[in-house]
Amino acid sequence: MNLILITIISLLVSAGVYLVLSKDLLRTIIGLAILGTAANLVMFYAGQPNSMTSAIIDQGLSALSADAANPLPQALVLTAIVIGFALLCFALVLMVVIAQQTNTRNSDSLTHNEPKPNPAIDPLKPTQMDFE
Repeated sequence: MNLILITIISLLVSAGVYLVLSKDLLRTIIGLAILGTAANLVMFYAGQPNSMTSAIIDQGLSALSADAANPLPQALVLTAIVIGFALLCFALVLMVVIAQQTNTRNSDSLTHNEPKPNPAIDPLKPTQMDFE
């Protein structure tokens, strides 16, 4: 079970990184969602998912048993799922607006708002401030 889960997480991370590095905005957003899912699985895996003991303190006891599943990573993953879904929805709406205004989904063609490089200013040439 552990090897299967680790393999799935590594495949999700590699697919997410591959899609994030794409030039298409939709693929980039899907890649971010996949990376978020992989991060959620890593956090979930940290909470002993193989444990069959519930995270409920029995009457008369003051703490969980040692082999119980940790409820904190489960709560964090639930919160991360909600935040990740909201971020995904916002990114998709933003992508639709950008695609409608520019008629493209290619991230390389969205550089028209960036400042033009000034050939008189050489970033590799030392300035007076560098020597002070």
